[in-house]
Amino acid sequence: MNEVNAGADAPQGLEFPCDYPIKAMGRAGPELPQTVMAIIAKHVSDLSPDAMRTRDSREGNYVSVTVTVRVDSRRQLEAIYQDLGDCEQVLWTL
Repeated sequence: MNEVNAGADAPQGLEFPCDYPIKAMGRAGPELPQTVMAIIAKHVSDLSPDAMRTRDSREGNYVSVTVTVRVDSRRQLEAIYQDLGDCEQVLWTL
């Protein structure tokens, strides 16, 4: 079962539009970064490949993918988190 945040910890005082880092974590492998980017690209029209950073866990079992995106509304941000949460490869989001 995915432990998805759905943006609940996003500061309530966010002013939109804004740049927002979305972090998704899952088991290490080449497919997770591409999957996360594809999910986010459905919601963000001007997503650049340079917006993504990855970081392997200390033992290399997991990878975190951080994508900083320009979001226009809380609804857009929540939709991104919902789709990430629906993805079986994504174990956690922040």
